[in-house]
Parts: sequence; C-alpha cells; structure tokens
Amino acid sequence: MTAQSSATHPTAVTAGRGAGLALGALGVFAFSMSLPATRVAVQDLDPWFVAFGRAVGAALLAYAYLRFTGAPPPTRGQWRRLAIVALGVVVGFPLFTSLALTTQTSAHGAVVITVLPAASGAVHGAPSLADLFLLAAVVLCGLGYAEGGVLARELGGARTICWALLLSLPATVPIAVVAAVARPPQADAVVWSAFGYLTVISMFLGFFAWYAGLARGGIAKVGQIQLAQPVLTLIWSALLLGETVTQASVVSAVVVLACVVLTQRTRAGRARSQLTPGPRPAPVRGSCR
Repeated sequence: MTAQSSATHPTAVTAGRGAGLALGALGVFAFSMSLPATRVAVQDLDPWFVAFGRAVGAALLAYAYLRFTGAPPPTRGQWRRLAIVALGVVVGFPLFTSLALTTQTSAHGAVVITVLPAASGAVHGAPSLADLFLLAAVVLCGLGYAEGGVLARELGGARTICWALLLSLPATVPIAVVAAVARPPQADAVVWSAFGYLTVISMFLGFFAWYAGLARGGIAKVGQIQLAQPVLTLIWSALLLGETVTQASVVSAVVVLACVVLTQRTRAGRARSQLTPGPRPAPVRGSCR
C-alpha cells in the first residue's frame, strides 16, 4: 500500500489533537470553579456530605445517561482500572478539598495545589493540615486523571466517568447518608447552588469534556492545559467570593501561565519539525535495496 491511512494522516492527527485541546480547555474551565464552589458549600454543609453527596447526585445522572445511550458494561479489566479513577476523582479529590476548604480560602487552595507538586519549599513555613489535605487531593486526582485519560480511549470520556460514579455508589451512598444524619443539611439558595454546580458540572459534565480531551489529544499534551486552572480559580475567588489575592498568588499565577505558553509553543515546534520532511539521504553504493 502506498496510500497513507486517514487515521495516521498528519492532517487527521492534527485535527484530533486540536479537538482534544479544545475539549481539555472546556474541562479546565469547568473545573476552575470547583474550589470556589466547594468553599461556599462547606460553610453551611458538612464537608463529608459535600464530597460524597455530590458524587451520589452525579451517579444518578450517570445512570440515566448510561441507560439512555445503552452503553455496554465494562470488561473485568476495565472495572479494575475504573476503581483507580473512582478513588482519585470521585472520592479522593472531592473529600480532601472539602476538608481543606473548611479552614482555607479557595485562592489559597489554588496556589497550594499548583506549587506543592513542583517544590516542597514553595509553601512558606510548615504546611498546615489543610495544605496536607490539598497535597493528598493533588496526588489522588492526578492518578485518576491519568488512568481515566487512558481508559477514555476505550470507553469514551462520558462513559468513563459515568461507570466510575456508579462503581463508587457502595461507598458514597452510606457515607453521604451518615453525614446527613449527623449534621442535617441546612443552607440557603446560594450554598445549594454551589452544591448543585459541584454535582452537575464538577463531578459530571466537566469530565465528559476533560476525559474526551485527554483521549483525543494525549495525556501529556492536554494535561498541560490544566496548569492554567489555578489562574482561573484565583480570578473566580476574587470576583465571586471577594477573597483577597495576595501578590505572591499573582506571581505564582503568572509563572504558571508562562509555563503553559512555553510548553505549548515547544510542543508545537516539535510537532511541526516532525511533519516537515527532511532531505532524502544519498543512496549508498553497494547497499541492499
């Protein structure tokens, strides 16, 4: 065969990566308001209820979606991998961020989530318990993102998060019920709106775009977009919650944004150099044909 398959044609590959980047950016935009919404919700609601109650609500939406689309159940191997996704993004990140934001602002959370994985000395002084919660959230979420991005190539982004939510129900339902009984939910419309955002967008629809973007554009490439999430979170924290954004936070945000731009330009340059054919080497006399 001399004709190149359309699946591996450079134009098709570039288009797929472009769609992946767009979907990844949409997911990041949705996730960027998760910390401010969590900060609002945990002021009146128990953090355990916020973390697991939103997972239960999202699981109901997931069940309806899977029934409507007639999605086949995952294989045994896929169920095992979905357990990793569930541990990271359904349980780990929501729980530890909810616990952390009972005492810290979402602006602080955005900076710590950015800085802690990069350098241990980025947080001035000894880290607080809230900072340790945020670090645990980062580690578990990264694990869930990586495994979910790979699994989305087989199941699709929507079905990956939907099955992970259903798999988590034996844990999320009883914990949410116990939390609700121990501290009956009582909140105003603003708090319930924040909880609703966490349920429908952060825990459900945002992953439709995010996992689909990782599957199409590649985890390494699309994952770099998430470095811009703390910048957006700082903006929402200031505009929506009136939180004070310190000079150190602004500097950290600028550095993160610069890293995003530099990384994307470097990767784009490498991609163009790979697509540009180089000069054909001169034939070596006497060599095998």
